[in-house]
Amino acid sequence: MVLLFKSRIKWIVLLVLMLSTGSLVVHLSITKFSATNLIQYTAVPALSFDLPSTSPGSKRVIPARNKKLWGPVKALESLQPYANPRTTYPVPSEKSNGYIYAKVYGGFSKIRSSICDLVTISRLLNATLVIPEIQDSLRSKGISSKFKSFSYLYDEDQFIASLKNDVRIVKTLPENLKAARKRNEFPIFKPKSSATPSFYIKEILPKLKKSKVVGLILADGGCVQSVLPPSMAEFQRLRCRVAFHALQFRQELKVLGRRIVERLQGWDQPYIAYHPGLMRDTLAYNGCAELFQDVHTELIQYRRAQMIKRGVLADKLSVDSHIRRDNGSCPLMPEEVGLLLRAMGYRANTIIYMAGSETFGGQRLLIPLRAMFANLVDYTSFCSKQELTDLIGPEPLLPPNPFKLPPGKSDEQLKEEWKRAGPRPRPLPPPPVRPIYQHEKEGWYGWITETDTEPDPLPADLRMHAHKLLWDALDYIVSLEADVFFPGFNNDGSGWPDFSSLVMGQRLYERASSRTFRPDRKTIQEYFKSIRDDMYHPKFNWTISMREHLNNSFGEDGFAWQSLKSKPASFLSHPFPECSCRMPPSAAVAEVPTILIKDEDECPKWMMQNNNQDESSESIVGAASNEDTESEYENETKEAQEDSDASSKSSLTLAINQDDEWDPND
Repeated sequence: MVLLFKSRIKWIVLLVLMLSTGSLVVHLSITKFSATNLIQYTAVPALSFDLPSTSPGSKRVIPARNKKLWGPVKALESLQPYANPRTTYPVPSEKSNGYIYAKVYGGFSKIRSSICDLVTISRLLNATLVIPEIQDSLRSKGISSKFKSFSYLYDEDQFIASLKNDVRIVKTLPENLKAARKRNEFPIFKPKSSATPSFYIKEILPKLKKSKVVGLILADGGCVQSVLPPSMAEFQRLRCRVAFHALQFRQELKVLGRRIVERLQGWDQPYIAYHPGLMRDTLAYNGCAELFQDVHTELIQYRRAQMIKRGVLADKLSVDSHIRRDNGSCPLMPEEVGLLLRAMGYRANTIIYMAGSETFGGQRLLIPLRAMFANLVDYTSFCSKQELTDLIGPEPLLPPNPFKLPPGKSDEQLKEEWKRAGPRPRPLPPPPVRPIYQHEKEGWYGWITETDTEPDPLPADLRMHAHKLLWDALDYIVSLEADVFFPGFNNDGSGWPDFSSLVMGQRLYERASSRTFRPDRKTIQEYFKSIRDDMYHPKFNWTISMREHLNNSFGEDGFAWQSLKSKPASFLSHPFPECSCRMPPSAAVAEVPTILIKDEDECPKWMMQNNNQDESSESIVGAASNEDTESEYENETKEAQEDSDASSKSSLTLAINQDDEWDPND
């Protein structure tokens, strides 16, 4: 009887195990087929840095199934670069009103924008421009004597030759004026980036004619307002000719930058260029200190206090950083960018090129992004130490200057200070002593724990600032050639030009159809904070909603948003329609909607002929691309997109087409 009972128990246990196994298999199957779009954080092998090189004339072909992620934007394909003068535009007269020399302060973005404005002002005042001085290279101690000032970044001869029909440019002042400049006998101005053309006509031109030399000090990333009156459209086109044609990097930079691009493309797969925009000045200006921890928050707040003290910023010192982030005033964090890219459908083995010489917060901020995309690389991944050394040039060794803590106070000094403190109430017992750890004192920020003022930069710091110009130049070249560009931060309220905006502007000028994200950070933060009950339903799924927003940022909505938000701050971030023209739509793309903006020009006949030849030579490729298969996520979004077709036109697009003029300062 007992044996029979035991055998029954065994059969019952076996039946329960079989049912449990079957249930587990069923649940796993359901999970597999219902969660195809969930982000998979599977680590992939890192890139091997023994990279093959591609042939110079080779052209990569993007597979049809990846066109939705990497292909060109159809609605913008008709826009072509065209910065040539359109009206009567005589060469500068032989008689000049005088010389303009300038000192340019700031990083890569401010330098580039300031030079474009300087050329424009020189043309406006009929003055001779002296090659601008880049202060970050002049102030640096012990950098290579082979490259100085302007030539540290750009090709002087190319700059002068390209603009010979626009402005007279010389490398130095005449010998008879150099001594007077050293004695500060010439008037010096510090114009703001919002200065109007009338300011130069009324204030600077009379003194230029009188003294024959005027000095300008530029620290705001420009010296003239972004949006000029319609009558000055030729000056806007001059800015484009300077930024996109005359400002060519020196040969060593161009060669190494192109080499990095070829090594990236040697893997026969597209790549994304991503610029985080996490810089100390930007974070301090916008009040994003609380998004960081420990010493980084104190560093941002110290810089913000300095901005308020100098009048650069009219705001409170302590603000709620989380509210600023929700308003879109703070950069997207790297982990947020990783989630957005995975939501778009980019695979875990996608190559992401990390641009930007400064990522405030260090490498720990990049850990979540690297977990989602193991192929996260930068310029050091594709350059040898010897190549970088050759780019920098021969530099003398700096004397060792290790960080030293200030001497502490002795017990006798502390007692004397206590006695001189005067009458006071009975003191409370002192709090327990907080130990100051070694990691808090190492590095250049160790002053926070000891003093109230930031120390002067060391020679090594000044040299590092000069090197950052070179790293930014390399990243700029790679970002322009990227298949996709994603800005972590751009178009802030400071009015300073930023790296991402300049890249987006040049990509719009050279290849308007290139896939460039133009996300609205405020909208993205609303999606991240969404806790709706229906967000898991097919038509309201978070991933589908995010894809729809990011896809719209490529085309009409993103184009219109950038025009209204970026152009008033920096013309080079959106040089349209002044520096572009439109090709008439061909029969193949006649049904593709195009953006209609007033005052845009039709491309000249010679450009149309060249375009027709290019189309005929690529007809086979075009025919093959018409058979594109839908991407993996397209079936899911088809119903949601059909529901939103009726409201696809954004109010921003309509605002551009209005005939009423608008004030950029509003």
